[in-house]
Amino acid sequence: MLYFLSMATTPAANRIAERKLRDRQARRAQIIGAARRIAELEGWSNVTVRRLADEISYSQPVLYAHFGSREGILTAVAIEGFQELGLALEKARKRVKRGNTVESVAAAYLKFAASSPALYEVMFSLNLSVTFGDPGGATPPELHFAFSQVLVLFQGQNSKPEVISELFWASLHGIAELSRTKRFPPSRQKERVRTLVGLFSFPKR
Repeated sequence: MLYFLSMATTPAANRIAERKLRDRQARRAQIIGAARRIAELEGWSNVTVRRLADEISYSQPVLYAHFGSREGILTAVAIEGFQELGLALEKARKRVKRGNTVESVAAAYLKFAASSPALYEVMFSLNLSVTFGDPGGATPPELHFAFSQVLVLFQGQNSKPEVISELFWASLHGIAELSRTKRFPPSRQKERVRTLVGLFSFPKR
């Protein structure tokens, strides 16, 4: 009898656990979404735990339970941004049937940076304790995924694809930042991208 009772209660317990997990994931997504909205409208200095709690009608302890700190929230936003960037670059790379995949990825990168300035800022400009480029596992997989979409462009075409990929990413980041801060005139953006693509287009081996 005890065996049958335990078998009957196990599915119910599993359903409760699954619902709690879904609720937790939904709250986490809601907090991240609210942080992104506030940052896009008012800047990251206004994204505080108190402001987020008021925005989504949760207590501050709930936010701390999910992320530990304000930096934890911003880190989660940044990691989400890298996943979105990786998907955008992957889509741009795969949709090229004829033409230059380097150019398509470059255009997608700059479009991402220009269309989501606050998200791009938290990914690259804020002082967060996110580990980049650690093959030992400290780097979040979303960051590896984003970088892999650049790395694949140069694998088999150069003896140092990782270094070339880093230089290409650095060049795109420089263009994105100098364009955002209006140090580069927009009238020459297409020419800049074409020239950059030419410098990073290598003959296949």
